[in-house]
Amino acid sequence: MTIVEDKPADIATPFGPMRTYTLRPAGEGRYPGVVMYGEIFQVTQPVRRLAATLAGHGYLVAIPEIFHELVEAPGIVIGYDAAERGNQCKIDKELAAYDADARAALDYLKSHPHCTGKVGAFGICIGGHLAARCAMQPDVSAAACFYATDIHKRSLGKGMNDNTLDRLKEIKGELLMIFGRQDPHVPVDGRRLIYDTLNAGNVNFTWHEFNAQHAFMRDEGHRYDPQLARLCFDLVLDMFDRRLGANDNASPRMDKSGC
Repeated sequence: MTIVEDKPADIATPFGPMRTYTLRPAGEGRYPGVVMYGEIFQVTQPVRRLAATLAGHGYLVAIPEIFHELVEAPGIVIGYDAAERGNQCKIDKELAAYDADARAALDYLKSHPHCTGKVGAFGICIGGHLAARCAMQPDVSAAACFYATDIHKRSLGKGMNDNTLDRLKEIKGELLMIFGRQDPHVPVDGRRLIYDTLNAGNVNFTWHEFNAQHAFMRDEGHRYDPQLARLCFDLVLDMFDRRLGANDNASPRMDKSGC
């Protein structure tokens, strides 16, 4: 499917304008919307390619710059060799700002002329954590969270004392949680804590662990696992097709009810 990228939008938030990039299928149809969260490096080329792949499967994808109020200007990409800067931004940002950004991105998608009104979230690394928090918004029908960092440590945002574990039970949509067993950022005890919390909260979730390292979805670097990335992407598409419904030009196999 041919895709197009809209002109970047600077979405208003209580913490300043948030540069957001939107990719969608070409044409006049309407599509389910997905907020895509990248890593601490902001909107890198691997994140763009992941968004383009999802858009090519019939989704309207918005990628917000998660540290928009902390970097010098819109469009800043933090280099892989400057991870300490991204990690510092992660704990300099107000926790409330992450949630306000999520609400702004969802409202932007729902008001977009090419959106069906159904919305979900997709994130990797810190983005996996942010996708889980985005799923706490009542209108999010599904969220895919890849190797979500810091949930088990309660260390997101200023003060490094977030309430994500306490709030997971608020999620009403479906959650897809995917981790690598060789990921040092989310060790087995941390994964067990997240799993047990979701289970105790009666959240509708699916859990997968694979023999993989952190960042196995990033198509740059030695940790990339293309076969596993393809398998996991199919899991995401299965959930989004079921929960977000179909686009206006869907084939008969898709369920337009969104259930």
